Amino acid sequence: MLLDDSWVACDVGALADPDVGAVDALARLQLTANRLGLEVRLRHASQGLQELLDLVGLFDVLPVCAASGLEPSRQPEEWEEGRGVEEEADPDDPTC
Repeated sequence: MLLDDSWVACDVGALADPDVGAVDALARLQLTANRLGLEVRLRHASQGLQELLDLVGLFDVLPVCAASGLEPSRQPEEWEEGRGVEEEADPDDPTC
């Protein structure tokens, strides 16, 4: 881990096959860092980990650094849409 004044870089490159348990541990690490006034940024996150973070809704909570530096690599809206599931608007729903 690298420590800056406001964030901690966590190298997750060794997570070859990330699962929900790993995501849970990273989320808890982020929560603890937030309580200390810091932010965790993930380095060397695999495509699988990034997709899992997006799936569980934590991609914005656990920012991923670019491979060459410490800038966020990409935003979730840049990812391809999943196939087979599409939301339809409900005409009776007042929020649509």
